[in-house]
Amino acid sequence: MKQAGVFILQAHVDVVPAGPESLWSRPPFEPAVENDRMFGRGAADMKAGSAANLFALRALRRVGLQPAATVYLQSVVEEESTGNGALMTHLRGYRADAVLIPEPEDEKLVRANTGVLWFEVQIQGHSVHVREMQSGGNAIDAAYRVIGALRELEAEWNSRKQGREHFSGEDHPINLNIGRIEGGDWASSVPAWCTLQCRIAIYPGTSASEAAREIENSIAAFARNDKLLANNPPRVVFNGFFAEGYVLAPGSEAEEVLARSHLEVTGKELETFVTAGYLDTRVYSLYDQVPALCYGPISRNIHGADECVSLASVQRVTAAMALFIAEWCGVESVRGRSSQAT
Repeated sequence: MKQAGVFILQAHVDVVPAGPESLWSRPPFEPAVENDRMFGRGAADMKAGSAANLFALRALRRVGLQPAATVYLQSVVEEESTGNGALMTHLRGYRADAVLIPEPEDEKLVRANTGVLWFEVQIQGHSVHVREMQSGGNAIDAAYRVIGALRELEAEWNSRKQGREHFSGEDHPINLNIGRIEGGDWASSVPAWCTLQCRIAIYPGTSASEAAREIENSIAAFARNDKLLANNPPRVVFNGFFAEGYVLAPGSEAEEVLARSHLEVTGKELETFVTAGYLDTRVYSLYDQVPALCYGPISRNIHGADECVSLASVQRVTAAMALFIAEWCGVESVRGRSSQAT
């Protein structure tokens, strides 16, 4: 057995908004179990992972064992908006030899994931009465033109997937989402303002600052040739996520231990895949430079209506995590030293 290694189990407790309750078949914040599925906002992303962290340790204790090395149990916030919760654990000095975050990843291991930028585009028009609309400047109409320019940038970034080891085979690795549009004050006035809230992915190895400059330059270049925006270009503000992606280098001892644990529980080889979403594992991979494993249960409709998680899958993942802890940290009698939790 390997030498006992310090270990971090992490999960985030924040969730995204539920959206229109009319789209849900049941109230989003009243958990319900139907057959193998637990429904509710956050059931999969990621309260199931939080439970798995706790019960993996409890499983060892029930057989009279505890980790022989330090285990930090971290519960963080803002994973859905900035990643600052995980970043604070790094800034406060918590370190380990390996990290596991049981996000809902269909019992697979994330090999690579994109970084994420959030930004706001502020567009100013010229308000007049609609009877004189041609003399005004409609900021909402202009926003649609700006979105068109951003879609061209999205297509350009997707064309750069060629030659990228983990992304060249992906159909559309870079996704631009226009998550919110606000504008105007009155139906009978040409709108003088419009704001776009946007999110876009970036490839691992691309700095957030470099990508941000390209977004700013793309919008500025478009505005120079737009009749309304040429003399009053949109303002771009970066808010929320400003995060690079990462690649989990294959062959680490931690990955091998997880693969054995997964095989023991499920009878199947551990699969890996690429995801275009943000993951807190990036903090530990990029800044601590340790193996950061993202592996969790089967889910459906995360960030959507009727989000749910497979309870049988949660049990399998929890069992695999318990086996991982036992091998990675070593075990001792519960009368020995206590594991630490934060």
